[in-house]
Amino acid sequence: MKRFRTKGYVPGGWLTNGEVEGLEMANLPPFLRTLLVTDGTVTKSIEAYFWETVNVENLGQGVMPIDRDLESLELGQGDEVLQRRVRLVGEDSGAIYAHAESLLRLDRLPEELNHELQAGRIGIGELLRERGLETYRELLGFGVESMGDLAEVFGGNDADLLVSRVYRIALNHHPTILITEKFPLLLYQDTK
Repeated sequence: MKRFRTKGYVPGGWLTNGEVEGLEMANLPPFLRTLLVTDGTVTKSIEAYFWETVNVENLGQGVMPIDRDLESLELGQGDEVLQRRVRLVGEDSGAIYAHAESLLRLDRLPEELNHELQAGRIGIGELLRERGLETYRELLGFGVESMGDLAEVFGGNDADLLVSRVYRIALNHHPTILITEKFPLLLYQDTK
């Protein structure tokens, strides 16, 4: 996804990922487009836009072996990662702004950060910012899908659409964290 390293615009407005699925960026709500291409902290951006505190609700996490090679984190089948699932919830509105699943290489994290993440304290972006760690975020893909199994997490309908992005975070020039974030399209369409 080299196209969003320095720019936030794509001529023609269409993106395709590795599976040749298309995403028409030009027709998405402006703030959702912004969230998809940002290399900043999503929670902070959502708080500023919707003007409310957004809480990171931990839906579960644990150390587990991966079932396939994962080139984006330089891992092979059987290597262990911390898998973490969270959702971002508005403190006053109760709106569910996003769901995120992260895979983290614990062997590449500073020990203190490793402990805090495993304790499930707060969001990854907040922890990285608090620690003042230099990171690089690289967008790897985008997509649109129906909520399906995540309908319960969002309190929506199976057929409602989610817009997603996948990116990785490098620490010390090594890919360390892989994050898939999903945003409920209907919620963001109401903000045009």
